[in-house]
Amino acid sequence: MPPLSSARWTNAIHIRQCVRRMSTQPGASSLPLQGLRVLDLTRVLAGPYCTQILGDLGAEVIKVEHPKRGDDTRAWGPPYAPTSDPNGGPGESAYFLAVNRNKKSIAIDFKQPAGASIIRELAKSSDVFVENYLPGTLEKYKLGYEGLRKINPGLIYASITGYGQTGPYSDRAGYDVMVEAEMGLMHITGEKDGPPVKVGVAVTDLTTGLYTSNSIMAALIGRARTGRGQHIDAALSDCQVATLANIGSSVLISGKEDTGRHGTAHPSIVPYEAFPTKDGSVLLGGGNDNLYGILCRRLGRPEWASDERFVTNADRVKHREVLVPMIAELTRGKTTKEWLDILEGSGMPYAAVNDVKGTFEHEHVIARNMIHEIDHPTCGPIKLINTPIKFSESTPGVRSPPPTLGQHTEEVLRDVLGWSAERIGEARRGGVVA
Repeated sequence: MPPLSSARWTNAIHIRQCVRRMSTQPGASSLPLQGLRVLDLTRVLAGPYCTQILGDLGAEVIKVEHPKRGDDTRAWGPPYAPTSDPNGGPGESAYFLAVNRNKKSIAIDFKQPAGASIIRELAKSSDVFVENYLPGTLEKYKLGYEGLRKINPGLIYASITGYGQTGPYSDRAGYDVMVEAEMGLMHITGEKDGPPVKVGVAVTDLTTGLYTSNSIMAALIGRARTGRGQHIDAALSDCQVATLANIGSSVLISGKEDTGRHGTAHPSIVPYEAFPTKDGSVLLGGGNDNLYGILCRRLGRPEWASDERFVTNADRVKHREVLVPMIAELTRGKTTKEWLDILEGSGMPYAAVNDVKGTFEHEHVIARNMIHEIDHPTCGPIKLINTPIKFSESTPGVRSPPPTLGQHTEEVLRDVLGWSAERIGEARRGGVVA
């Protein structure tokens, strides 16, 4: 048998380390990413959302936080989940709790050489390293990709930034709302005659987290084949441009400007929007000619399906300003519940417009186990949104609550790096860890 190359030898070592870790992660048995270790140097939303997905799928996620303030979002409230810790301030913010389950928190001051050294030691046995600092920041502490790949050639190193590692804006800080504005999303969001608005959640952060987690898993598959890790450059700006999707494609193909804001309506499909009812709104989706015919019958106006102005979708788009008010006049005559009953079993898409609390009380949300209650170490029982994907052979989900700041510092230093209690105490006294 020929000798293993250096890269494949490193990969073989990683596989053995992963196998050993599989038996030490509580509740992770049979999960797809069990045995993988993720070192998480991210804050706020895009990065933590990415690493939470990896944690949900079974990876051991070690979250590195500032020893005093922790992740920025710990202070982003109210609301807070009240804490029993007399020194815990107002409690844990709902924002932080949203994207940090299934993680261990270790508080390290990596601006101190001793703190940066701890992170390098952890990186040696990690499979994935995720960070969201401005380009060049971590290089100052010898924690950049080129430095860490020398001590761990199999490391998957993901950098999440506002504008990427290259390009004229690469040094610019980027938050979700700025990127929504600059990269086209805000311009196409809002009512037709109203100003541009941001999406109700930080959707650019979330899609960037999704893209990055997906890319990390692809890189892990690539490493299994080549034995080598790689650097992933994920930018909010790129991900936002990518998710312009069909609207962006329409501009590229037509060579014309986009059609602006349409509220809940669709620029290329009619009827496909929210219509007023006696007590709220109902969303109706006549996405093709057959569905439009079903809608006409359920509205009690079957003749509209053969009206020459509305026969095809192209006709309906052309006569949008005629058809939409006709439908709205009818929908105003009944309550939302009455319309839901009329449309039940029709085969066409429809929905009530619910608020968030109503969503969490929705029978389908409850049936799909999308809300999970778990005991937090200082806040007691808290409810979290569960992971959305169901697997046939495993059960990803909430195994551990979001950690308190530095909750696992001693555990990680002892169990991962083999530090003695005396050494840990010395690092605490020096302010290197907390």
